[in-house]
Amino acid sequence: MFIDRGKIFVKGGDGGDGVVSFRREKHIPKGGPDGGDGGAGGDVVLVVNERLSTLSSLRDRRHFLAENGVPGGPKRQRGSQGDRLEIQVPPGTIVRDEDDYLLADLVADGQREVVARGGRGGRGNARFASSRHRTPQFRELGEPGEEKWIVLELKLLADVGLVGLPNAGKSTLLSAISAAKPTIADYPFTTLRPKLGVVRLDYERSFVVADLPGLIEGAHEGIGLGIDFLRHVERTQVLLHVVDLADPAGRDPVESLEEIEEELNAYDPALAQRPRIVVGNKIDALGDSNQQDLFIEKIRERGLPVFTISAVSKEGIKPLLETTWALLEEARKKPKETLDEPKGYRVYRPEGEKETRVVSADGVWIVRDPRFERWVAMTDLENTDALFHLNRRLRRAGLYDKLREAGVKEGDVIRIGSVEFEYEDE
Repeated sequence: MFIDRGKIFVKGGDGGDGVVSFRREKHIPKGGPDGGDGGAGGDVVLVVNERLSTLSSLRDRRHFLAENGVPGGPKRQRGSQGDRLEIQVPPGTIVRDEDDYLLADLVADGQREVVARGGRGGRGNARFASSRHRTPQFRELGEPGEEKWIVLELKLLADVGLVGLPNAGKSTLLSAISAAKPTIADYPFTTLRPKLGVVRLDYERSFVVADLPGLIEGAHEGIGLGIDFLRHVERTQVLLHVVDLADPAGRDPVESLEEIEEELNAYDPALAQRPRIVVGNKIDALGDSNQQDLFIEKIRERGLPVFTISAVSKEGIKPLLETTWALLEEARKKPKETLDEPKGYRVYRPEGEKETRVVSADGVWIVRDPRFERWVAMTDLENTDALFHLNRRLRRAGLYDKLREAGVKEGDVIRIGSVEFEYEDE
């Protein structure tokens, strides 16, 4: 499996502020409060797109912020909701927080997961009017959007597999078309485990290529790397058959190709129908150009696309990659009969705190409760009426009882969220 990993910052949009407003119309001297609510902030959403195969599109951008909600207006006008921000990710993306807690496992095309929720819109003063308080002079601020750093980890299998006999030049080709650094030497089985690299044709087009261990006769029976190798081949969508045109042992390149085809067909006849390209490698080492022409002619007679290249000098690689992309696009449109389809997924969410906690740290009493943190964040701390309203809510919710139980004394500093205040005993 190939693992692509990235860390990004996501923030939901802030909710729009509520409004303090009173109805002022002719012939209606006591219209009362009519301040409207703010709109909710937009969410940041991960969306699975099966056309993507890497996280490379996120490489040039680290911060993702959804749109803020719009403040309310007079006449009970509600502000519009901020637009959500969608981030496209490939199937197989695992989402974790900074503490390595698993948040989501995204596998199915079209699956969506909110990773940063937008804040609630603040309530306008019309929402606080009551028989006891007919003219409220305060409103709520919009709730800040959820923000966090998340780690995206992609576990997937390659789109394109490089197959061929040992020492055909597959590792050299992989290093030439991607940033992968496979071990390369002049002896068989340099590659003992699949090596993968990401090929970027341009900003929007990229795919994963696997340098798979070399085949030998009898691989379908488990000889050599055998079944382990062939399982990887089975999961790729396009195959590049790499053949050594300058084999020092003098092996006929067409016979090398036939040996590969026989092993694949013996393992699974469906592999014979897999889109593939024959790649004649090491043309830089050929002394006779007629050998190259003869090889191309024989492969074309079999009805297979063929390219001759030099993985060392990179000659002929660009047209090979363009054709590979075209075949990959066609393969993605067809049903993946031989690929394992995801059977389902689970989404994991951290459990919220179920009760208020009061802890002491560095001479400050810290209140841990998402409700209270939200109430404080949405309070206009410069408005006296808003502070009185917050005080009533905290008292009714039992915070002051919790503080006394914890041993808080008058004059002690209390912190809720990012706000600190001195405690005054009732």
